[in-house]
Amino acid sequence: MKKQDLLKDTIKHIDIKSFDATPIINSMREMSFTSRDTAVAADVFDMMIKEKDCTNILTLAGSTSAGGCMQVYVDMVKNNMIDVIVATGASIVDMDFFEALGYKHYKGNPYQDDTQLRDLYIDRIYDTYIDEEELQMCDMKVKEIADSLKPGAYSSREFIREMGKYLVKNSVKKDSLIQVCYEKNVPIFCPAFVDSSAGFGLVKHQVDNPGNHIFLDAIKDFLELTKIKIAAGTTGLFMIGGGVPKNFTQDTVICAEMLGVDVPMHKYAIQITVADVRDGACSSSTLKEASSWGKVDTTYEQMVYAEATSVLPLIISYLHHKGDWKKREQKQWGLKLDNNQI
Repeated sequence: MKKQDLLKDTIKHIDIKSFDATPIINSMREMSFTSRDTAVAADVFDMMIKEKDCTNILTLAGSTSAGGCMQVYVDMVKNNMIDVIVATGASIVDMDFFEALGYKHYKGNPYQDDTQLRDLYIDRIYDTYIDEEELQMCDMKVKEIADSLKPGAYSSREFIREMGKYLVKNSVKKDSLIQVCYEKNVPIFCPAFVDSSAGFGLVKHQVDNPGNHIFLDAIKDFLELTKIKIAAGTTGLFMIGGGVPKNFTQDTVICAEMLGVDVPMHKYAIQITVADVRDGACSSSTLKEASSWGKVDTTYEQMVYAEATSVLPLIISYLHHKGDWKKREQKQWGLKLDNNQI
């Protein structure tokens, strides 16, 4: 079997604008189990959208972006449903930046011989394939951007902003999440940024530029996101998976308190996950448990135990067609951070 035999059927990202999930969500509201939880999650998110002063934060972990949901996240930003993103490096680099450069993810087989895939330089994410040679070219683009910057410390947000600036002139796919967020001043934070393909490019950057290189400051990330929490006051979380993005975002409430600023807990919280709290995979915490730490209010919270690609498009299609996002004003947190306005 040749490489081209396996890399032929591309993943096509679902377009939530092309269908109206309103009848489905309305029906689910009268059902039980995950269906009702999904409808409640849609209703909570709608509250977040309709509350004028609420800053909505999307957290991303897992591989839903490569799995066909990247356009969902792009439309959430374009439709002004989301003001801030906190994500894993893989979601932003290996999946979004990768496709912005013109590369693709491919439909695969979870039972394929992985030794054979390695011989062909094909990486597998469950039933999704990536061309490793193309991923390495993506790494070198990250290095190229790093090489162009003034040496010193950057928050991941600042570096991803530079990636967005690069894509404005150089992207093949114009509708990438990084570029759309750059253009709409929606900040993207990746507190564990080097735990992704980008890490290889940044290592090469530092090796090639000893004593004269950039480095990422995760503490600055934490401070910048906490500044947003302090300035925003009312916040809502829409969380795909758990992990670092979930905890990092929730912890801004505690960080603000450590700085002597009394801020409210995150007023709204939705988490879509397949993980179980018993083995730590759910970041060891339900949303109700997070309330004991002073992170999340339990008045408007909803756990949805589902694989996100199955329910996320329904929720966002419903909200898109409901249209409350049309009345929201852009928060412009990225611009405010750049201008030291918060």
